[in-house]
Amino acid sequence: MEATFKVGDKVSWNSEAGRVSGTIIKVHTKDFQYKGYTHHATAEAPQYEIKSSKTDHIAAHKGSALTKI
Repeated sequence: MEATFKVGDKVSWNSEAGRVSGTIIKVHTKDFQYKGYTHHATAEAPQYEIKSSKTDHIAAHKGSALTKI
């Protein structure tokens, strides 16, 4: 079962630049547009918007890509 997270959780994930950490700022439970792409999300498989703790970059990821810290 995929882990679920909530707004305010601190998480980390792998990116092209290596391991990145940040804070969840939004939980999506329906399909949404982000950076020109449709990201698919449901209540059972949400996607998360995370703000990097080192930069102001916002990323969108599935819960399976995230690790709680």
